[in-house]
Amino acid sequence: MTVDERPDSLGSFKAFAIAEGVLLIVLGILALVFPVLASVWTVAVVGVLFLIGGLVGWISNLARAGRMGRWVCFWRLVVSTLFIVAGGSILKDLRQDSLEQVAVFALAIGIVFLVEGVVAFFSGLINSSRPGAGWAIANGVITFILGLLIVTLKFWGLLWVLGTLVGISFLFSGIDLIAFSSSLHDGQDPPATA
Repeated sequence: MTVDERPDSLGSFKAFAIAEGVLLIVLGILALVFPVLASVWTVAVVGVLFLIGGLVGWISNLARAGRMGRWVCFWRLVVSTLFIVAGGSILKDLRQDSLEQVAVFALAIGIVFLVEGVVAFFSGLINSSRPGAGWAIANGVITFILGLLIVTLKFWGLLWVLGTLVGISFLFSGIDLIAFSSSLHDGQDPPATA
């Protein structure tokens, strides 16, 4: 009998999903109560993610270069390079509880969001005849606005913005997991087996 054929497969799925949801809610509340501390921890995690994302972006863009326009590929490589530089810089200078590092990191994210927003917007315009181009344009506008909001914050605002964003994301992800898991009924397959 495989794991998916066990009668308690749905029950196990629900239990783990609800436990994950509760953990995310608790982490989200802690991040909202201690946003500066959450921002410091976020710096370390996001620095690694920026570095990996930039490297994957370079590989992906070079692999698709023949199917993209020359300028679109160039600007996507510029964005990937910004991710690599930002991630490497953050990891190189990372110091525990360094408030200046958190503020610089938040500012770097704001600048990257500004550039990424412009690139996504114009990429959507260039490909406006293709399905999904509207999402690229909307993504570009929203990312640009978020970047603009971040770069215009004062020093103390920069210290709490990352932790607050992470807290809100965790809180809503946890609520979503619990609500989704609670809606599953006996006789249904867990979503992973569908």
